[in-house]
Amino acid sequence: MTDVNRSTGLGGGGAPGTAPAGAGPGGGESRGGTGAGDEGPRPAGGGGLKAIATRALEFESNSVLVATIVLVVTVGVLRPEFFTWSQISNMLQQSVYIALLASGMAFLISMREIDLSVGSIFGLTLISASLLMEHGMNAWLAGLLGVLIGAAAGLFNAMLVQVIAIPAIVATLATLAMYRGLTLGLSNGQQVTDLPLQSSFFTWLGGGRYLGLPVSVWIMILSAIILTALLRLTPFGYRIRAIGSNPEAATFSGISIPRVRVQALVLSGLLAGIAGMLGLAFFESGDPNIGTGFELQAIAAAVIGGTPLRGGSATVVGAMFGAILLSVVASGLVFFNVPLNWSAFASGVVILAAVSLDSLLRRRRRARGPGLAL
Repeated sequence: MTDVNRSTGLGGGGAPGTAPAGAGPGGGESRGGTGAGDEGPRPAGGGGLKAIATRALEFESNSVLVATIVLVVTVGVLRPEFFTWSQISNMLQQSVYIALLASGMAFLISMREIDLSVGSIFGLTLISASLLMEHGMNAWLAGLLGVLIGAAAGLFNAMLVQVIAIPAIVATLATLAMYRGLTLGLSNGQQVTDLPLQSSFFTWLGGGRYLGLPVSVWIMILSAIILTALLRLTPFGYRIRAIGSNPEAATFSGISIPRVRVQALVLSGLLAGIAGMLGLAFFESGDPNIGTGFELQAIAAAVIGGTPLRGGSATVVGAMFGAILLSVVASGLVFFNVPLNWSAFASGVVILAAVSLDSLLRRRRRARGPGLAL
C-alpha cells in the first residue's frame, strides 16, 4: 500500500507491593513448593519450559497485543498485500501520535482523572510551532517551544482544576474548545505551508529511518521505556496508582493529591506537545483542524490497552499497543474499501470485538494469577 498518511492525515498494574512468600519469578504464587528442600534444578522437561514461557509472556499488555496480532493476521490472510513492510511501517507511523497521547492519558486514568483537551493541545502546539517557523525561527527551536507550549497548556488545565475546584474532565472539556478556538484564530482557519522543509527537523525527524522504522517510531519506543520506568520505579508513579486505588488512604499516608494531579496534567500536555511536533515534522504543514477527536482515541487506546477506568493501575506499553490496534483497524478498513459513511460504524464494531477478546484474555489470566507489570 502506498504511503497515504502524509497527505490524508490520521485515520480514524496496581500499586507496588511485596510479593507473597513463595512467590515465583513472575510475581505469582509458586505452586507445589513446600520449602528450601524443594529448591534446586528441575529436570529438563517440556512442562517446565512451557511454564517459563507462559509466565514470561504474562504482561498486563499481553491481551491487547494478542488482539492486535489476531486482527493483523485476519486482514493479512484476506488481503496479502497488508503484510508488506511498507504497510506495517506506515501503520506504526500512524499510531505514534495517539500512542503518546494515550500514554499520558494512562497516568491520568490511573488516578481517576481524564484530560479531554489533549487533541486540541496537539493541534495548538503544531500550529504554534509552524507559525513560528513561518516567521523565520529556527525549526528545532520552534519545535522545542511547541513542546513547552503543550506543557504550559497542561499546567493551565491543572490551575483551573485547583483554583476553581472543578473535576478535571469538566475543566478540560472547556479548554478543549478554548485551545481549538485559539488554534483556528491564530491560523485564521488556514493551513500553514511556508515552512523550512529543508531543515533536519523535517528531513530527519519527519522522514528519517533507522533499521527500517521511522524515527518517530523509535521515539515512541524510547518514550514507552522512560514512561514505564516513571510509572513503575519512581515515587511519582507509586503516588499516581495509590491515589487511584484509594484516594482517602493516599491522603492519610501523606500524599498530596493536588500536587500529583498538577504533575500528571503537565505530563499529559508535554506528551501532547511532543506528539504535535512529530506530527508537524511528518505532515510538513500546519492544519488547524488536525487532532480533532484524538482525545477520544487516546482514551480508547489506554482502556483497550489495559488501564481500567476505575483507576489504581496503568500500563504505558498497553496504551501504545492500543493505539497500534486502532491504527490497524483504520488501515484494514481502507484495504476492504469500506465506504466513508460506514467507516465509523465498522471501526466501532472492530474495536468492540478487540475489547471483548481483550476482556476474555484478562479474565483467563486473572484466574491463573498476576503477570508481569508492563
